[in-house]
Amino acid sequence: MTDAGTGGAACESSVPFASGTGGYDTYRIPAAVTTPDGTLLAFAEGRVGGAGDTGHIDVVARRSTDGGCTWEPLTVVAAGDGDTRGNPAPVVDPATGRVVLLTSFNSGEVTEAEIMRGEATAEQSRRVFVQTSDDDGRTFTAPREITADVKLPDWRWYATGPGHGIALSDGGRLVVPANHSAAPPEGSPDTGEEPGYYGAHALLSDDGGETWRIGFVDDSYDGTINANESAVAELADGRLYFSSRDQNGTGAGHRVGAYSADGGESLEGDGYAAQPDLADVPVVQGSVLRPDDGPLLFSGPSNPDAREALTVWRSDDDGRTFDRVLTVSADPAAYSDLVGLAGGAAGVFFETGAEGPYERIEFRRIEGL
Repeated sequence: MTDAGTGGAACESSVPFASGTGGYDTYRIPAAVTTPDGTLLAFAEGRVGGAGDTGHIDVVARRSTDGGCTWEPLTVVAAGDGDTRGNPAPVVDPATGRVVLLTSFNSGEVTEAEIMRGEATAEQSRRVFVQTSDDDGRTFTAPREITADVKLPDWRWYATGPGHGIALSDGGRLVVPANHSAAPPEGSPDTGEEPGYYGAHALLSDDGGETWRIGFVDDSYDGTINANESAVAELADGRLYFSSRDQNGTGAGHRVGAYSADGGESLEGDGYAAQPDLADVPVVQGSVLRPDDGPLLFSGPSNPDAREALTVWRSDDDGRTFDRVLTVSADPAAYSDLVGLAGGAAGVFFETGAEGPYERIEFRRIEGL
């Protein structure tokens, strides 16, 4: 069975994930890629016991071969089996067409706050896994742990993405943005739960997703900018632009940006800086995309005080400034992921609903930006 799109013949929109269906109370955390065959793959967290961030959570996926108009049946890509698997971060290796998926894990018995305070064991705490698909996203290998390669010993919280990663145009390096929290320095009165211990980093693979390592690490931990959930796009000059959620830092606004000139190995200058043109975005995850050599796009809610009014901004100067170009919906809205579509168009998956932002994950096709 497939779900028909809601946008008529133009297939402008559809709902691949509706909370309360498929055995899940809530679907959250959208991520998407388009494969070389033109298949649109949509990933999400299927939350069994409620909308909360912990407990039994699976990573699930759906495929569309008609540009998001209809969707094949839901598949479980990584089963939580009572634990938490989430933060899907997919990326396609252009050399092979392989779909590579990074995800995060923790015991369903612990919360993010407990992990940040160092109260979870190594087995209970955040761990990182990779899976691959060589059949256009129909099936995936079992999760394989890579925590030892990508998580530093003093990091506590950890999250891949959420949202898509990218393959660099000059050689196929795969780059997936991620974030972490660090333990307080010895002798500090802090618990580690303070937002100032959040930082962003990049995960890099130069062999098609077989092995992974850490690239740049944002480790200022001074409370001014607390880079959290992150997204990445490659600019026309080959540099990378990283856009991150600022988790209650003392700096201006809730969005920060940074650049890398060496494929994610390091950040230019002083690293992350506030982005005043995105001051209307609340504390929330956002997404960036540069589709088919077009302008840099950013998606996120546009009310600084509430998760609502999913909006797309455009930058014609590589992320230095942004202009609001499209309000996708005035309804409640939260996380989103922009995706390039076959033929040069773009789409956005976003959490939304009539009464609250977590009623469904909707797909909208966006053109002419």
